[in-house]
Amino acid sequence: MRLLLIHPSALMYSEIFLRLEPLGLERVAGAAREAGHEVRVVDLQVLTVRALAQEVRSFQPEAVGIGLNYLANIPEALDISHAVKREVPGCFVFLGGHSVSFVADDVLEQSRGAVDAVLRGEGEPAVVSLLEALRDGGGVEGVPGAVTTDGRGPAPVMLHSIDSPMPARDLMRHRRKYFIGELDPCASIEFTRGCPWDCSFCSAWTFYGRSYRKASPEAAGHEMASIKEPNVFIVDDVAFIRPEHGHAIADELERRKIRKRYYLETRADVLLRNEEVFQRWAKLGLSYMFLGMEAIDAEGLDLYRKRVSPDDNFRALERARALGIDVAINLIVDPAWDEERFRVVREFALAVPEIVHLTVMTPYPGTEIWHTEARRLTTRDYRLFDIQHAVVPTTLPLDVFYRELVRTQAVINRKHLGLRTAFGALRVLGGNLARGQTNFASMLWKFNRVYNPDRQMADHRRAVRYELPLPPVREAAATDIGDRRRLYVHTRPAPGKASERAAGKAAAPETASPKSAAPEPAEAAPEAGTV
Repeated sequence: MRLLLIHPSALMYSEIFLRLEPLGLERVAGAAREAGHEVRVVDLQVLTVRALAQEVRSFQPEAVGIGLNYLANIPEALDISHAVKREVPGCFVFLGGHSVSFVADDVLEQSRGAVDAVLRGEGEPAVVSLLEALRDGGGVEGVPGAVTTDGRGPAPVMLHSIDSPMPARDLMRHRRKYFIGELDPCASIEFTRGCPWDCSFCSAWTFYGRSYRKASPEAAGHEMASIKEPNVFIVDDVAFIRPEHGHAIADELERRKIRKRYYLETRADVLLRNEEVFQRWAKLGLSYMFLGMEAIDAEGLDLYRKRVSPDDNFRALERARALGIDVAINLIVDPAWDEERFRVVREFALAVPEIVHLTVMTPYPGTEIWHTEARRLTTRDYRLFDIQHAVVPTTLPLDVFYRELVRTQAVINRKHLGLRTAFGALRVLGGNLARGQTNFASMLWKFNRVYNPDRQMADHRRAVRYELPLPPVREAAATDIGDRRRLYVHTRPAPGKASERAAGKAAAPETASPKSAAPEPAEAAPEAGTV
């Protein structure tokens, strides 16, 4: 069958800081192509809507899949679905991905017939099964993870091994437009999938049922060797939880004489516990590290159930500095902040050498705070659920909140791109421009246009056609959701052979107060008693 896969446009923060290749969609494309289907991919992060329209007209796809890792892209995906149906009336349109997995039934209803199915869960084990059912003329109700107007099919199937399929990177046009910060251009790779922690603001653990899977070192080395870009972003939710796995991949890269610059995300406690593997990767080219501190005090860390102390966070920063790794810190902006709290955060950001990013606390479907905060929403416009807008009441008037937010972001931005660092930025900029790379240069000049309170206020005044559904009253009102398995999309990986058969017939197209040690990751989802 002719399959066209689509990635929606970039979100607000992606206009400046990063634009990553759609790795999940590339893996879905790889699975479909291995099964003998003709596949094309359009990434609207780097291509225009006009280019998409031309692709649809010329390719005449029999099936179109739209990847929805981000809730804010749902209105765009629904508009695209209607446009595809008008151009190719017989085309089967389906949605898949992280965020839409939690609101599948509602989005299907909102599409008013433009979407034929939503695939919940991982896409690799489902896409070939879906295409096989379409090719044979049968219904798709039996496809694992499929949701149609007739109801839900079997539970989503989780890959037993993430070694395959290989991402179909060759299908991506304009690969030089993918970057993260000064790593320009930058590819992406996945060494592990899932997260064993249970932060209240995150839906990674609920999507994967707190499971954790590792690619084999041989597969990781083989894939890294196939990447042409000099820079690579390791997309794992938490890198190097298992130090022996990080060392084994390092062995493989050294054996293959692979040398690149790397950017990864991890936790402070993981860095402190497994410093040797990070030290080794720094020698291999690890240049940047993203640490989700989320808060600078114990109260904030308890609120988000990070299971880490402020002291550990600051010790981790010191360790990263000693290793020569540049760190980007994320702090979650609580809508309850007042002007004094913003002032304190600005002082902190100026006092540390690290880059500091701010994201606004947002209750997403699939997170625990969704079930405690959803009834307080001040807007249900999908487009505002991008961690850059406030969607629950703010202590400050909304315009003042945005003024303080942008003021704080601007102070941080000037710290890294002001006169003190101008020569360093120019050196990096000059090197990138010499190689024909302009993404980093463009980032430097866009800040004031993208981040300004007038634009953010105007976003709240846009006409709304698609609204995020609310959870049932009994769930939204609950302060304790009880059995957390009710939040899961996946339960545990299928047994090896069964999972492999399912994949042969078949990640798809938004990341507890006790001070106890962080949980050791299980190879499969733990039982309820361990959650």
